[in-house]
Amino acid sequence: MQTRKLGNTDIDVSLICLGTMTWGEQNTEAEAHSQLDYALERGINFIDTAELYPVPPMAETQGRTEAYIGSWLRKRGRREDIVLASKVCGPGEWVNYFRGGPRLDRPHMTQALEDSLRRLNTDYLDLYQIHWPARPTNYFGSLGYVHQEDPEATPIAETLEVLDGFVRAGKVRHIGISNETPWGLTEYLRQAERHDWPRLVSIQNPYNLLNRSFEVGLAEMAIREQVGLLAYSPLGFGVLSGKYLERMPEGARLTLFSRFSRYTNEQGVAATRAYVELAKAHGLSPAQMALAFVNSRPFLTSNIIGATRLDQLRENIDSAELVLSDEVLEAIETIHGRHPNPCP
Repeated sequence: MQTRKLGNTDIDVSLICLGTMTWGEQNTEAEAHSQLDYALERGINFIDTAELYPVPPMAETQGRTEAYIGSWLRKRGRREDIVLASKVCGPGEWVNYFRGGPRLDRPHMTQALEDSLRRLNTDYLDLYQIHWPARPTNYFGSLGYVHQEDPEATPIAETLEVLDGFVRAGKVRHIGISNETPWGLTEYLRQAERHDWPRLVSIQNPYNLLNRSFEVGLAEMAIREQVGLLAYSPLGFGVLSGKYLERMPEGARLTLFSRFSRYTNEQGVAATRAYVELAKAHGLSPAQMALAFVNSRPFLTSNIIGATRLDQLRENIDSAELVLSDEVLEAIETIHGRHPNPCP
């Protein structure tokens, strides 16, 4: 398994990162443990989770994913073999069951971190990430930026100062952001330099063949500032595997949860069909082609894959060994030109 440096640190993370957000909803604890065992056998050392998980987020299931990882660590005792990342929730009415309404300030973040560490059965995280911004801005597919000031939003400087305390206390090794904009990334870097606080090492945003918006503004910053992309939804909720083109498979995420419609609009379906046909024309698995494209990007640190079955996990991990030909890459760009970012 190929590895890449996590930002400007001395930590090597696997090109493929094991995502965990189905554990506790679509996957049982035993299945989660099997996925962890298999991933480590294949050379994966990077595990990503969040206090929010599993998805879809609900108060009744919140925290199960971290708890499953914690029970695996308790059984296997392999904490030093993994790079463990988690996230703290930003604010939003849809997550008001967190601490009476989550905020990115010291009391809320301290409670969040302590709860995550307890569930994960560890006394430190290698990477702690802000799951989404406190301020009103564009994320989770929001388009048409309209500037708003929220006097209740916790300033980035205040959030970063809290993270500095976590690092100084040894509870967090490095910090990252998620679902952020170029301005947000710039502000975190500016405040870190100004106050001698920890510098970001990663940004976790969506990136796939149906949504390459990261390339505009953030890709150059990721390379120049050594804040590499941790790509989530590299298969667009599984859409790019092609499995939803003809029918809704039993037990699949989009079959179970209609709320996940980001990658199934008319333009997205047309683009998906084109990518699937391209893969098949070259004897490739559509899922592996889509993942291999993400793996090939110079601004990528790690590609976060998830699966509900071990055979899916095996196929996804195998994408790390696939190098796309120039012909396929050129054809991908042609399709992208016809269907640019249909599912932002």
